[in-house]
Amino acid sequence: MQKLSRKFFDRCAVEVAKDLLGKVLVVGDCSGRINEVEAYKGSEDPASHAYLGITERNKPMFGKSGHFYVYFTYGMYHCLNIVTEIDKSPSAVLIRSIIPLSGIDIMQKRRGKDNNLTNGPGKLCIALDINKKKHNNLDICKNNDCYIYDDGFLPKHIKSSSRIGIKKGLEQKWRFFYDE
Repeated sequence: MQKLSRKFFDRCAVEVAKDLLGKVLVVGDCSGRINEVEAYKGSEDPASHAYLGITERNKPMFGKSGHFYVYFTYGMYHCLNIVTEIDKSPSAVLIRSIIPLSGIDIMQKRRGKDNNLTNGPGKLCIALDINKKKHNNLDICKNNDCYIYDDGFLPKHIKSSSRIGIKKGLEQKWRFFYDE
């Protein structure tokens, strides 16, 4: 098991997104294997929150890589991103889905369900109790409660498609996922 370093995240968001597939996200007593992500490339990507420049909401995207960028959407859901690339190049990877590995009973309690616990960005934030107040701009390269590690698992048959829920930048096939 090797915790991912800042060097891993100091790369192009598209490459980091692909390489995050199969890695394990740990938040407290819960963990899950990342199986779906989307890349967002700042000022060159009209679908990115950072496309029009820095705001209070997207400020973490303009900081160091390896930090959480958590935002609130639709007035009800948090979404988890990992900041990538070099300082001041505002890019991130949205974690869309994980396969639960540990703390499943905790996740079920938080979600009030037994199945489909983490197969969507809002669902996984509820299951992992991720929110903007506690987690936004958290440095996962230094934090010991929230981090991502590589256990050597390599997904087979990685697929790509347009990102979900956007209206601009649909030509970019920057959603990556794999089937078990």
